[in-house]
Amino acid sequence: MKILYLHGWQSVPGGVKPGYLVEHGHELQQPALPADDFDEAVRIAQAELDSHHSDLVVGSSRGGAVAMNLSAGGRPLVLLCPAWKRWGVASTVEPGTLILHAPADDVIPYADSVELLKNSGLPDSSLISVGNDHRLADAESLRALLSAVERAGSRRLL
Repeated sequence: MKILYLHGWQSVPGGVKPGYLVEHGHELQQPALPADDFDEAVRIAQAELDSHHSDLVVGSSRGGAVAMNLSAGGRPLVLLCPAWKRWGVASTVEPGTLILHAPADDVIPYADSVELLKNSGLPDSSLISVGNDHRLADAESLRALLSAVERAGSRRLL
């Protein structure tokens, strides 16, 4: 599956989560997003999405906020501890979006994802509580990410 992976603030392409997806057979586009210009980050991500025709978008933290502000054209989103209250203007997501968030996250409050779920009218099953911290890089979180990507991607193929 072709995935547009949007990294978090002060992060860079690569790393544990996208590497795990690649190891499991997925093709990733991972543009470098500027930390100091959110609108430019959205423009870069939109250009990548439009040119590579990804099947879905995964956004981590600030990358989740970037994903929420894209014109995704019906592509599903998988958001990891999305920082939507800190960046961008979007406060809802489309049906089919999946959100992974650690209840003990000390960077982005878990309550933000609960609020996003309610704002969007998503079922409770769209919020997956997993992990011990903001990074979601432990084995359980990585398995949950892979499962969410495959679940969301299968909806795209229908």
